[in-house]
Amino acid sequence: MRKFLLPAAALLLAFSSSFADNHEAAEVDPSATWDLTALFPTVEAWDAARQEVLAEFPKIEARRGTLGDSADSLYEAYRHVSDTLKKGGRVFVYASLNADEDLREGETQERRQLAQIMFSQFNEATAWMQPELIEVGREVVESFINEDERLAPFAFQLDNSLRNAPHTLGAEAEQTLSYLTQTFGAPNNIYSLIANSDIPWPTITTSDGEEVTIDSQGYGRVRSSQNRDDRKLAFDTFWSKWEEYRASVGMVLNSHVQTQVGLAKARNYDSVLHRELFADNIPPTVYKTLVEEVNKALPTLHRYFRLRARMLGVEQMHYYDIYPPLVSLDKEFDLESSKRITLEAMAVLGDDWVDMQKAAMDERWMHVYPQRGKRSGAYMSGFAYDVHPYILLNHNDDYSSLSTFAHEWGHAMHTLYAKQKQPFETAGYSTFIAEIPSTSLELILQNYMDENAESIEERLFYLGHALENMRGTFFRQTMFAEFELALYEAAERGEALSGDRITEIYGDILRRYHGHEDGVVVIDDLYTNEWMFVPHFYFNMYVYQYATSQTAGTALYAKIVEEGEAGVENYKNLLRAGGSNYPYLLLAEAGVDMAKPGPYLAIVAQMNAIMDEMESLLDELG
Repeated sequence: MRKFLLPAAALLLAFSSSFADNHEAAEVDPSATWDLTALFPTVEAWDAARQEVLAEFPKIEARRGTLGDSADSLYEAYRHVSDTLKKGGRVFVYASLNADEDLREGETQERRQLAQIMFSQFNEATAWMQPELIEVGREVVESFINEDERLAPFAFQLDNSLRNAPHTLGAEAEQTLSYLTQTFGAPNNIYSLIANSDIPWPTITTSDGEEVTIDSQGYGRVRSSQNRDDRKLAFDTFWSKWEEYRASVGMVLNSHVQTQVGLAKARNYDSVLHRELFADNIPPTVYKTLVEEVNKALPTLHRYFRLRARMLGVEQMHYYDIYPPLVSLDKEFDLESSKRITLEAMAVLGDDWVDMQKAAMDERWMHVYPQRGKRSGAYMSGFAYDVHPYILLNHNDDYSSLSTFAHEWGHAMHTLYAKQKQPFETAGYSTFIAEIPSTSLELILQNYMDENAESIEERLFYLGHALENMRGTFFRQTMFAEFELALYEAAERGEALSGDRITEIYGDILRRYHGHEDGVVVIDDLYTNEWMFVPHFYFNMYVYQYATSQTAGTALYAKIVEEGEAGVENYKNLLRAGGSNYPYLLLAEAGVDMAKPGPYLAIVAQMNAIMDEMESLLDELG
């Protein structure tokens, strides 16, 4: 499916780490929900479109053996597939968004499954194309591209397919693997059901007498409490419940890991990491440099933890002390104020940006507030090319919600700018690029809030939030990436991966990052079950790209500050490029080389500068 489908982040996987309090809303305001009729007016219309997509598959298979006949036959085959994919994407988005409104609804979940089955069948119908294209050969394909200008939108895709020749199997083997596409996704689907539906979450009573269900949303809220006993109780309750499922979740994750290791071997990759880097043509030095520089920077992370301990007034930091804000902020950020503030902050990106974002915000593209059964977290779905992006939020009217709001609109604006210049075939951008606008918009917002703060305490709040963002993205996501790689490497060595062994591997890395042995942050054994809570581990080395994206976004924002309009245009040109070239090259063209230490050193320097500023403000307060 990688040959044709838009990358995951452009599809539906632009997750944020926010949490929501999914309690039943007394009354849902339609203006704060998305309008799916822009996709299909009725379920019947959706099903009719799905049937139309399915009807194209035999016609696509009938083109087998024609790719090398002429430039025209190559064009007609790829145009047919692309048009079918575009229509199928619209079908998928409708079903997926509708299902996420309430995960308890069996009917909508079945429609999502039908959409997934449709794409499995799409894979089957197109499995012959890459082997046949490789057999036709680069020389002939490039001559066809030069001969027929209609092939221009497919030139990058064709080059990428030909580049994959060493890892493409014969037609029969590719066809066989295509039949198993849905099966390969089973571990993720099983995990999602366990995490979001099947676990009976316990209830606690907080220090102020409130009863809170400690599911992911309740845990996310109480772990940020200013009351230390409350947040410890939330940690102990949440991870104790997860621990009951360690064997089964370990088996699910192990099955995913073993599947990916087997698929990588089948396609002649040296490792899963090799496969994932090769997929986007990312030099291995990018991953290596990130991990090396983050590990060198662990003293900076530990400095942050010591500053956090000072500001929270605790002698010994524990893991449950990481999430409460360093300074309380008595401000609410409802939907309208979130829109207003975000637009004011984005003025640095120019009138065209603000005008486009304001017009989009005034439409019903968002599902804003928590509801019982609604999917937690946040994402942007941009696969419906001929409609518009959709955004799922769980807005709680706090600053974290405002920051998440800006993050997801970064994804949406990326999609809109890409559509300005790119046809459907090259509008979908790589994950390596996808998180750049989202994280850079968070940075722009943070700087705006700091500049407009009304007191030292408010400045400390925003600066503390900036530090926490760097911890959670630059350090934490790299830690996750190290953990993922450790799992894959263990499986590649033939080692067994039980839930207990996975917990041991995660615990060692978690403690190293947090300075446990040096007494920086104490990690209790129970909390090493945290790996069970992270859905990203089912997306194959996805997470390191959060860290590289935040690094790149910080570098691009620095160019905006230093170069003014030229820096803004450079930034927008990267977004407009969509997926028209390999992501590392697009970013290098924008002036950021992620294979070199410079960008990583700059973000560490910025983190230290923020701490310098905070310590100065604290001294000023006395």
